[in-house]
Amino acid sequence: MFQNLMQNSEIASASSARILESLQHPVLVVDANSEITYANATAAASFGGWIVGLTLPDIFADYLRPVSIGDGPSSMRLMTRQSEAYEALLNPIGGGNICISLWPVAIAIEKTQAQADDLTGLALRNTFMATLERALPGTIEGGEPVALLCLDLDRFKMINDTLGHGIGDQLLKKVADRLRKASRKDDLVARLGGDEFVILQRGIRSPRDAELLAERLVDLIGRTYVLGGHTVNIGISVGVALGSGSMQPRDVLRNADLALYEAKRAGRGRYRFFEHGMDTLLHERRELEIDLRRALALKQFELHYQPFFDLSTDTVMGFEALLRWQHPVRGNVPPLDFIAVAEENGLIVKIGEWVLLTACMEAAAWPGDLVVAVNVSPLQFKADTLLASVSLALARSGLNPERLEVEITEGALLADTDNVLATLHALRALGVKISMDDFGTGYSSLSYLQKFPFNKIKIDRSFVARDDPDSEAILKAVSSLGTSLGMAITAEGVETADQLKRIRDQNCTHVQGYLTGRPMAQASVQSFLGRKFEGDGDVH
Repeated sequence: MFQNLMQNSEIASASSARILESLQHPVLVVDANSEITYANATAAASFGGWIVGLTLPDIFADYLRPVSIGDGPSSMRLMTRQSEAYEALLNPIGGGNICISLWPVAIAIEKTQAQADDLTGLALRNTFMATLERALPGTIEGGEPVALLCLDLDRFKMINDTLGHGIGDQLLKKVADRLRKASRKDDLVARLGGDEFVILQRGIRSPRDAELLAERLVDLIGRTYVLGGHTVNIGISVGVALGSGSMQPRDVLRNADLALYEAKRAGRGRYRFFEHGMDTLLHERRELEIDLRRALALKQFELHYQPFFDLSTDTVMGFEALLRWQHPVRGNVPPLDFIAVAEENGLIVKIGEWVLLTACMEAAAWPGDLVVAVNVSPLQFKADTLLASVSLALARSGLNPERLEVEITEGALLADTDNVLATLHALRALGVKISMDDFGTGYSSLSYLQKFPFNKIKIDRSFVARDDPDSEAILKAVSSLGTSLGMAITAEGVETADQLKRIRDQNCTHVQGYLTGRPMAQASVQSFLGRKFEGDGDVH
């Protein structure tokens, strides 16, 4: 029995063969043509005696193709010609040979279901995939119609980073409990990793069953949690795919993932069913990523500049650098369409370095002490290259550091506050100004003002646009706070004379918006400086 095995030095040693021979489950070794070159004693007993020299199709009725797998292990379901189902684990062992370990389905199910996520107690990925394969209507076991829901928590990373992993773990446990309560007894709830979950609904009567569950999940998971003395609010995005016909598990999972992506793209805290066009959207996104990678090399980016004014003198204090992408086919691609993609694939670091250098080089040609403000991404802090990028841009441009203002959002402070604060202090030591952008939209803005002395606070445009008592109170409070801390206060998004009057009444120190100046190319900056800003917002 061992002759073929021993002749192949790439398969196993004599001691390995003894180990294989002692195993209580069938083990086969096959070559690239699916011919069996070794079978342990359990395999021989299970499949009718001497089987070395036979091929997999000789034994398994549903096995129709040669074995071909990549560098790692894989699994599949096999059915013998006597209608006995086996779970097969395939491992490449060199020379085109593959070792196949087999378990009768009943034992395999018991084996995988005994495994559970240590934190939440939910099923793991292997249990989920095995159950999905058995449940699909087109499988050997002839399952019933199923629905697969892919779930992703909204704002979980923010909670984990700000309140700590201990609170994050408690939150995951609570979420798991709510998922169980929302599901039926026969549904399988699994955790795939991190804050990613799946629910497999078996035997659904119609798509409405999945829709009702998705609605329950969005409502239930979005309710407030109290953890370790903290009140926590998150949401959940849900992608739903229906399993039908002869669909493979990977296809159903892919469809649910695509639907989940659409739910996130639509604003999170909602659910989406898979539709046949979503794969087209994914293809378009990938094409966008490819074009984005080429944009820097092909010099398709440029900067436009929007002025901001000192309200005490009605004079231009500087310009905010705004990234623009002019694609030869797509035309002008709005930042909202590509900045998020650049952050997801890490390109924002390289793009951010280009923006810093270009803004400093172009601002060096401006007269006087005009300031250039540059937005930086949280990922630039995470990459730990921001200080070096700023230093290089200042050195190459010759720009006075006091004329550079780095704008950050609260998101930059969430991932690693100590490291970010150290970087900000180092920038301040260079003479660079630091401002907090979109103030008032996050969770911990006030605490960050205590930790770092910002030069400026920029009030988010949402508070400027709304003319209601709450927004007025926020404008007044932020302005008073900034004044007491010695910080300048810029109101963003000012578009009307009434809005300008409101922010003047609330003692904001600076203004920026379409009313006082739209973004412009570098070539238009000089001519704009020759125009006069009137108190009502008109620029002549």
